[in-house]
Amino acid sequence: MKRILKYTVPQKYCGTRLNDALRRGMKMSGSLIKELKTYEDGLILNGRRARTTDTVQSGDIIVCTLHDADPENIIPTVMRLDIMYEDEDILIINKPPHMPVHPTKGHMTDTLANGVMAHYRENGEAHLFRAVNRLDSDTSGVLCIAKNSYANARLCDEIASGKLQREYISIVEGTINESGTVNAPIARVNYLKRAVREDGQAAVTHYEPVSVGGGYTLLRLRLEMGRTHQIRVHMQYIGHPLLGDWLYGTENKALFPRHALHSRHLRLTHPVTGEDMEFTAPMPEDMQNFMEINNFFQNQKKY
Repeated sequence: MKRILKYTVPQKYCGTRLNDALRRGMKMSGSLIKELKTYEDGLILNGRRARTTDTVQSGDIIVCTLHDADPENIIPTVMRLDIMYEDEDILIINKPPHMPVHPTKGHMTDTLANGVMAHYRENGEAHLFRAVNRLDSDTSGVLCIAKNSYANARLCDEIASGKLQREYISIVEGTINESGTVNAPIARVNYLKRAVREDGQAAVTHYEPVSVGGGYTLLRLRLEMGRTHQIRVHMQYIGHPLLGDWLYGTENKALFPRHALHSRHLRLTHPVTGEDMEFTAPMPEDMQNFMEINNFFQNQKKY
């Protein structure tokens, strides 16, 4: 699958090398530029194959052709996908709970990646599967998928810089009446589990109570970083683990069948057009039902 990107050199890069225009103007990584050089049509300057050392002038047209392929290790599986937005570069999906994102042992054909591969095939497309904001199997909500290496790199840079904004909602154990921030480093304990530890990576989670009921609190949460299990670890750390969290809290499938976490809102800058985009996924039915049963809406603050 090919994706063609066109870029007109502005005056500020006049007289610089093509490599500089790609890196500074198009924000391309060195590894992607190196990859483009391997293809006959990878780097074209004013209609001719170019070298990265070539000098560019104001108004020159750079054409970059990205090449991608369908990975053989992900089996396409036809399934219903709740697609919120799609174009040549990104795919935004409202992921249901109880669905792994990537294939693993025991889940080789029922993951989001399998469904996306089938979706690509139905549309005559072939891409690697690149989840930008990764969600746990039990976590529902907005998930962004990059359809090419350039889009993926730009969006990952947005995450690293904090420009890609993620807001979650969660039901946690106990009553929280005030907003707060957890600034505590997270380290890996084993293959599965993480914990707050001094030698961990920096992690900051902001939380705000929205509603309470039945000894639980609905929180709105915003991440500055995106460490593995960050919200789950931080909520356990302050004594309010997520409802239904078998790893960091108390599992009770009769009460709630998963950890109650939902990726509600995602704000990003489109990697190619530069457009500011926002996506909001409604609260999933299981969380809505739990709140109704426990009279959360009688104690609603704002949402």
